[in-house]
Amino acid sequence: MLGLNDKANEFYQMINPIEHSKTKELAMRYMVEPYVISADIYGCSNLIGRGGWTWYTGSSSWFYKAGIEYILGLKINNGVLSIKPCVPKEWKEYKIRYEYGSSVYNICVKRQSENEQNEVTAFFVDGQKIEEKQIKLIDNGRIYEIEVMI
Repeated sequence: MLGLNDKANEFYQMINPIEHSKTKELAMRYMVEPYVISADIYGCSNLIGRGGWTWYTGSSSWFYKAGIEYILGLKINNGVLSIKPCVPKEWKEYKIRYEYGSSVYNICVKRQSENEQNEVTAFFVDGQKIEEKQIKLIDNGRIYEIEVMI
């Protein structure tokens, strides 16, 4: 939310449980499920790096929200889809598939320049430029192709 794209991703990866289990040594230190958000990572002497208090649904929902809304930038407000990314500057492109009822919105976000603030410069739906840089979601069974330039 502060626009610190590289820091946001760095912090997100720090709390990502899979990052604590990438090797056998890390997994043996972490000692909890690599697919569950841990409320605690111990920092005391012989317990450094060990996870604790897993299966907190509130923690996992905030982790999901942070990744989807605050880093990838997918915003849905009153049935209107917009993209306000905060991705690391080395990311050149990423894709999101969003289903709304029976409709599918395939979103491709592409970096055109060294735009460190990740400002949306262009927004296209099925090849048509949308000046408002947002779209009203419609449940009509169609597949929409959205291209966002940052």
